[in-house]
Amino acid sequence: MNHEIWFSLLLSLKVSVLATFIITIVGTAVAYILARYDFKGKDLLDAVTTLPLVLPPSVTGYYLIILLGRNGWIGGQLYELTGLSVMFTWQAAVIAAVVVAMPIMIRIGRAAIESVDQNLEIVSYSLGKSRIQTIFHITLPLARKGLLAGVILSFARALGEFGATLMVAGNIPGSTNTMPLAIYGAMISGDTNTANLLALVLTAVSFAIIYLTFKTGRWLDGT
Repeated sequence: MNHEIWFSLLLSLKVSVLATFIITIVGTAVAYILARYDFKGKDLLDAVTTLPLVLPPSVTGYYLIILLGRNGWIGGQLYELTGLSVMFTWQAAVIAAVVVAMPIMIRIGRAAIESVDQNLEIVSYSLGKSRIQTIFHITLPLARKGLLAGVILSFARALGEFGATLMVAGNIPGSTNTMPLAIYGAMISGDTNTANLLALVLTAVSFAIIYLTFKTGRWLDGT
């Protein structure tokens, strides 16, 4: 593979790993809140965190432009204070991947946490353990299979993200062209050989992730 293909592959992996790190922490926290707390606005939070699953990625990207662009609600303030903009950078690709893949972690994580018997948590409290201790020693370990599946599938979704990434990061060769964007760029330029090679590499990586998900589930089951 030539330098451009290696760059796209390594960039995709970097973006996906960083996005998955953020998704794991934030997504697990939100999943726990939705699974274990009842509060006013819970349904609204559930709907907002699910919305990127059903919105076209281009629409999600458009909303990110409104938020992060130089004239955006957040991006405008950042540009005025620091002179920096995240638009059309690889960091913007990370943000897009986080937003698009986060719902997967939240949905799967919530289901995994809800499957944990709350009586075990009550016993933990009765033994003098705090909520934080109970979360990390009882709830999360018992929900680990579902949580790990959520992490792996979120990584796979982040790796394949295209629409929102194209909107906020662009398809800049040697800068923001992740694997899906590189495939798109190769196709519209008529370079089918490169497009085929990129597609095969991305398919192989995605297949490996799916296979890892199955193997991990069996390993956690002890089979």
